Amino acid sequence: MSTRFCRRFAAAATKKASIKWKSVVGLEVHAQISTKTKLFSGAGSEFGAPVNSCVSLFDASIPGTLPVLNRSAVELGVQTALALGCELNAVSMFDRKHYFYADLPAGYQITQQRAPLARRGSLMFPVFVPGVSKSPYYKTARIHQLQLEQDSGKSLHDPVERKSLVDLNRAGVPLMEVVFEPDLETGEEAAALVKELILILTRLNSCSCRMEEGALRVDANISIHEENTALGTRTEVKNIGSVRAVAQAVDYEINRQIGILNNGGTINNETRAWDAAARVTVPMRDKEVVQDYRFMPEPNLPPLHLKINEDSTKPDQEQGDVIDVPKMRHLLPELPEETRQRMTAEYHLAPIIAMTLVNDSNLYGHFRSIIEANGSRLPSKLVANFLINDYITILNRNKMDPASCEITSSQLARIVDLLQQNRLNVHYARAVLQELVETTDGEASQICPEAIVTSKNWFLITEESQIQQYLRQAIDANPQLVEKYRKGKVKMLYALAGEVAKASEQKIDMARAVELLKEVLKSR
Repeated sequence: MSTRFCRRFAAAATKKASIKWKSVVGLEVHAQISTKTKLFSGAGSEFGAPVNSCVSLFDASIPGTLPVLNRSAVELGVQTALALGCELNAVSMFDRKHYFYADLPAGYQITQQRAPLARRGSLMFPVFVPGVSKSPYYKTARIHQLQLEQDSGKSLHDPVERKSLVDLNRAGVPLMEVVFEPDLETGEEAAALVKELILILTRLNSCSCRMEEGALRVDANISIHEENTALGTRTEVKNIGSVRAVAQAVDYEINRQIGILNNGGTINNETRAWDAAARVTVPMRDKEVVQDYRFMPEPNLPPLHLKINEDSTKPDQEQGDVIDVPKMRHLLPELPEETRQRMTAEYHLAPIIAMTLVNDSNLYGHFRSIIEANGSRLPSKLVANFLINDYITILNRNKMDPASCEITSSQLARIVDLLQQNRLNVHYARAVLQELVETTDGEASQICPEAIVTSKNWFLITEESQIQQYLRQAIDANPQLVEKYRKGKVKMLYALAGEVAKASEQKIDMARAVELLKEVLKSR
């Protein structure tokens, strides 16, 4: 009897393990709006201010205080909604969402539940990770809604004193919550979506997107199911703090759920947190019991009206009080995907190259500065390849980020000029970059790359008399290679060229050296 049971159990486990699971991922992104003051008060919103130094009477929920909507926050929210292709609501409403947090003085959050600022947008973004993805592809994630809301404060826990203190500097800071439909399948797609959203928000200057400061926080809703079946029970991973962590958290949670179901378990509807150190998700609280937030209209804020069309302003509304959406649409900057398309058309760059440049705002900034400063720096492929293959290689070798590197665009442009003028080769261009990276005390930006090349004697050897001298030395020192080449082994030519390069310490013009080497070998 026990043997029969074991066989059935093993067969069931094998069947479970062979199931092809389909993962479903949806993101909710909270982006802090880049305004000088909070959403409903005049208190400052800067990061890193002394504890409780940016708190107004309204932020502290003192009785008798009333909210005053920050116009700049609404304008930046409208710009973001337009950039994401959302349908803006001519009239949106504010609501109270009731729940108790020690760092939420009023006992409720002012948000937009019933009539948000915008709905039904979409974001198309490229998915490509060098070394991971075989080839880039595009994915589209639909946007359910974009709403304005206020942030809560921050609880500070002291384990020694066994006390919890509250910092209200963040209470009332303006947020945009962008709720995406569950259109993603993998961690890399989720990370690529967040990266594209960051590029858009930084172009609009609507959010700093400094995730290390909490200016952008990501929640991921994840479930798995068999194909052609209903969606499975989802879990929510809260407050993921970096783009890389988004990919890791989503992939881990997908694999965790697959492992549980393959072993005959069930998925709990719960909220989990991402432990970046252990690279695992850990349970926070279950969601089996639906929390009643007791939503109600915010009685102290009137409906928010927008001028959607040229003739949509009501007679009783002053022109200056209503945000002009058509006017703001014309002020939108070039968006990342538009930049990629323009770069492939204007500079004849491969889509992967354009994608790599645009996906790193610092890299794209260098490219644009180098090209625009001197139109003769063509082909632009030389500039792009230098930045991607050489500049980034040196930074990775030194574990540096482009944002923290002191090397300026003008310095990179001068190195490109030396390459284009055939006065420097790639090997020593990287050596110059390494010298600049190793310069400390903030002096790297003051050094001229050409001065480094001159002091190190790294200029390319292009004079034919010098090249001929190195060729003769290589030929005389390697008679066996010469004999094999003459017998038809063509590859020996490049072996000889390698000896020439070694003798010249990689400073010789190899293209010209190979041409002359062929001529010399033919004449002998």
